[in-house]
Amino acid sequence: MPFITTPDGVEIFYKDWGSGPAVILSHGWPLNSDSWEAQQLHLATHGFRAIAHDRRGHGRSEQVWDGNDMDHYADDLHALIEALGLSEVALVGFSTGGGEVVRYIGRHGTAKVSKLALVSAVPPFMLQTEDNPGGVPIEVFDGIRENSLKDRSQLYRDFADTIFFGHNRTGDVSQGTRDAFWRQGLQAGHKNTYDSIAAFSATDMRPDLAKVDVPTLVIHSDTDQVVPFEVGGKASAALIDGAELKVYEGGPHGVTDTHKDRLNDDLLAFLQS
Repeated sequence: MPFITTPDGVEIFYKDWGSGPAVILSHGWPLNSDSWEAQQLHLATHGFRAIAHDRRGHGRSEQVWDGNDMDHYADDLHALIEALGLSEVALVGFSTGGGEVVRYIGRHGTAKVSKLALVSAVPPFMLQTEDNPGGVPIEVFDGIRENSLKDRSQLYRDFADTIFFGHNRTGDVSQGTRDAFWRQGLQAGHKNTYDSIAAFSATDMRPDLAKVDVPTLVIHSDTDQVVPFEVGGKASAALIDGAELKVYEGGPHGVTDTHKDRLNDDLLAFLQS
């Protein structure tokens, strides 16, 4: 299987499909690159080199003890881009992966980036603080941490069966899709996913968004129950000069599965433009 090794010695697994202009897809919590399969296949079939990696501690990548934070995630992405010799690469980030790609730009700039797409992404800043009063209260994330320690497997079942795919509202998400979420979550390391809760919730990426100077597409559902629209997509689009905001009315967080045909078309059109 293909791996690259980061400067601090972490093995990162990646999938590299197709040929053409490069696109890197960064996944959400607690998932891995398999969560991008529909989009990766679609883009590779339509003339793009679609690359998706497993974040450190997730999927088939190494379950290291340290470095489960946005800075390391971004630097691992940088290591992947360097190892594959990529330039003019489009970055697409879903949920926590949106934080990863935005922090990459904050730390490494856009010299090798052609475009940016944020899908149900956590930037600019999820946590409610004095200077971010519209954010999500810390008690929500403390509850996730508590349930992760109490029964991690059931936590992932509950996420899949309720808010992640909006199954608690629609009841129409297949058992297979929900099981895939649970399976991917349990492939990740316990400490890695636990630490990542702070990474995706308490990392302030407003300064990183200020450095985005490439064409940007923001996609977010207005009824996202994981990253609220006002906290995520709407706020990010307002902070990026010239960003295009596409709102998926009535959609959930996990649109990579529930709205995959629409998302595939929107991403392809953006990348071809």
